[in-house]
Amino acid sequence: MGINSTSVPFLMGQFGSTYITGDGAKVDLSGATSKYYICAITITEAATFEDLEILDGGVDLGMGNTAFVSDDVIDVDAAWKAVTAESDTKLTTAVTTSHSFPTGITIYGMWDNVELNSGACIVYVAPRPDYRTRA
Repeated sequence: MGINSTSVPFLMGQFGSTYITGDGAKVDLSGATSKYYICAITITEAATFEDLEILDGGVDLGMGNTAFVSDDVIDVDAAWKAVTAESDTKLTTAVTTSHSFPTGITIYGMWDNVELNSGACIVYVAPRPDYRTRA
């Protein structure tokens, strides 16, 4: 008997991955017909990102507004309906080329565009929440 993979969690890498390296290397799945998104990034050589865009801006992904590490300014408290900071400051820092991710870590999220500024990584993909309705 097979597994209905629309009703069980997916394994990382089950739908594919690609290795990108160096300044300007990217995976852009922001097109209107793309059926995948980037679900995880494993850093294989200390990396900085030029672009790290949350899938569809984090809106209407079937789970309310979402927040993932990105190059956008994110109000995590508003997105998660929680208070994450003890002061009046919100967690609104965007990832810039000055933020370096060390070798060996994996970050998880939902992105539709990843572009390196330096370093190397393996980018894993999974089906978009709305993949059945896309052209």
